[in-house]
Amino acid sequence: MPASHALRVAVMGAGAVGCFYGGMLARAGHRVTLIGRPAHVQAVQAHGLRLQTLNFDEIVPLAASTEARAVAGADLVLFAVKSPDTEHAGQQMRAHLVPGALVLCLQNGVDNAERLRTVLPGVSVAAAVVYVATEMAGPGHLRHHGRGELVIEPSPRSAEVAQALAAAGVPTEVSDNVRGALWAKLILNCAYNALSAVGRIAYGELVQRPGVLAVMRDVVAECRAVAAADGVTLPGDVDAAVRRIAETMPSQLSSTAQDLMRAKPSEIDHLNGYVVQRGAALGVPTPANQVLWVVTKLGERP
Repeated sequence: MPASHALRVAVMGAGAVGCFYGGMLARAGHRVTLIGRPAHVQAVQAHGLRLQTLNFDEIVPLAASTEARAVAGADLVLFAVKSPDTEHAGQQMRAHLVPGALVLCLQNGVDNAERLRTVLPGVSVAAAVVYVATEMAGPGHLRHHGRGELVIEPSPRSAEVAQALAAAGVPTEVSDNVRGALWAKLILNCAYNALSAVGRIAYGELVQRPGVLAVMRDVVAECRAVAAADGVTLPGDVDAAVRRIAETMPSQLSSTAQDLMRAKPSEIDHLNGYVVQRGAALGVPTPANQVLWVVTKLGERP
């Protein structure tokens, strides 16, 4: 069904997260261009994006490109590259962004929007907290395992974008405490990602394994201590949120596990590694996070 006011949307980094949100907006009638790797782009150009969700399995037609300049003309850029690629991808886009565009960071970690603003001066950049379980099941094929809600920072276009996302079936909230929400999400990632990666195991089974919940408790306690030392106010019940991940996403492998299984670099430096780094700077010990960071790095192919 066509949107009443169709946004022009570009997805910079059309992996599992970008394809889910871009696909949902395209399905609702917005003009979406995916920017990604050649095999994926070729499949989408030839056949459309297969959006296989918990509620429907459809082919969604949309545009696709391998070039960053395809952000030209976009009202909204869904920025979903891996955290280590933030500055480089931002620099690639910079000359092609139109005045008034909103760049919405759909990334793991807590500092990507700040890093992106340094290479996109004068551009409206908003952080988003992403709660979705997805994977690429092949070129042009997105598989959704659960959830999908977003929490986004205020900006001149955030209310308009939140309304468009909600109308497209993506529950979206604009919040003044996105920093706290990003930290809460970071804690979830620190609790699950590395353990899922080391064991190559989905969340539901992971929490049944001996000793796992005790390790998670230690990781979460360290993250809380670092967040408090960094002046972060964590929203809601973090411990309940950690428990809920295994209940709401039992079949999900972490993005870190998916990276290691595909012999790709992971984002672990921006997850447990970030907590270790901030802990060292703030004088807070983080031994559990350090072990998970190190063993995940050992699992990455050189």
